[in-house]
Amino acid sequence: MRFTHLTALLLTAGAGLSLHAQANTDIRVTYAGSMGKVMDQALGPAFAKENSGKYEGQGQGAYGMARLLASKKITADVFVSITPGPMQILKDAGLIDDAVPVASTSMVVAYSPKGQYAQQFAQAKGSDASWLKVLATPGIKFGRTDPINDPKGQNIIFTLMLAEKYYQQPGIADKIMGGYQNPAQTHLEGGLLTRLESGQVDAAAGYESEVISAHLPYVALPDEINLSNPAMAKQWYDTVSFSVKDSEGKDKVLHTQPLVYYAAVLKNAPHGSAAGKAFVDFMLSPSGQALFKQNGYAVPKGGSIYP
Repeated sequence: MRFTHLTALLLTAGAGLSLHAQANTDIRVTYAGSMGKVMDQALGPAFAKENSGKYEGQGQGAYGMARLLASKKITADVFVSITPGPMQILKDAGLIDDAVPVASTSMVVAYSPKGQYAQQFAQAKGSDASWLKVLATPGIKFGRTDPINDPKGQNIIFTLMLAEKYYQQPGIADKIMGGYQNPAQTHLEGGLLTRLESGQVDAAAGYESEVISAHLPYVALPDEINLSNPAMAKQWYDTVSFSVKDSEGKDKVLHTQPLVYYAAVLKNAPHGSAAGKAFVDFMLSPSGQALFKQNGYAVPKGGSIYP
C-alpha cells in the first residue's frame, strides 16, 4: 500500500511538473507584416491559451525583419516569412537550419470600397485587362511596398510585368508604377491596407490572404500572373526579372519565388527551441490550419527549403 501511495504521489508530482512546464510555454514570433491579423488575433492567442503561456508578435516587411534578426538587433523564437528569400538571410547568418511551408497565397489588387474608382474595380475582372486599365488611370493613387524590404513589393512588380505579357499591353506596368522604387507609391508594409481602408490610396497590392482577413474587396487574378501556382513557374513566372539598387547602391537582380509562407525556429530563441518547435507544430496542426483557412490562407505548398 505504501508503494502504491508513493507511486500516486510521484505521479501527482509529475503531473504538476508537466503543468508547470506548460505554463512556461511563452512564445515570441516575428512575421511578414501582411500576417498581422492571423498571427496576433488567431494563431498567437490560440497557441497561448492551449499552452497556458504568453504570446508576443512583431511584424514588418519580411526582408527587413530578417535583417534585424540576422544582425541580432531583435530576437525571436520563430520567424514566419513569405517566399524563401528572407529565410536565406537567416540561413546565411547561421540562425536557422530549416524552414517549412505552413500556408500559401496569391497576389491580388485590393481597392477602397469608398474610393472614386470602387465601381470600376468592382466591374473589372482578372480574365481580361480591365483591372489593369483602371490601375493605369491618370491620377489614381496606387499603394505598394518597397521591393528592397518586402517580398510583396517585389511580387506586385512581377505581377504587373507578367500582366503586360499575358494581356499583351506593352508599357502599361511602368505607366502604373512610375519606376520600380517610386516613393510616391511605396509604403511601409504594416500600414498599407490601413491607408487603403481610410481612403488615402485607391488601390493597393495585396496577398489574397491578408485582403480577405481585412474584409476588403479585391480583383482576383489568373494563375499565370498571381504567382500562386508553382506549376506555372517555368512557363510564366521565370520569364520576368528586374533589378533595383540595394542599400549600398549596387544593382541587384530579383527573380520570382513561390508565394508560400515558411516558418523557422531560430537558434537564439529566447524561450528555447522547444517552444519554437511547438509553435510551428501548432501552425501545421488541424486547428492551426483551420485558423489559417478562416483568415483567407491556402494550404502549404512544396517542401522544406533546406531538407
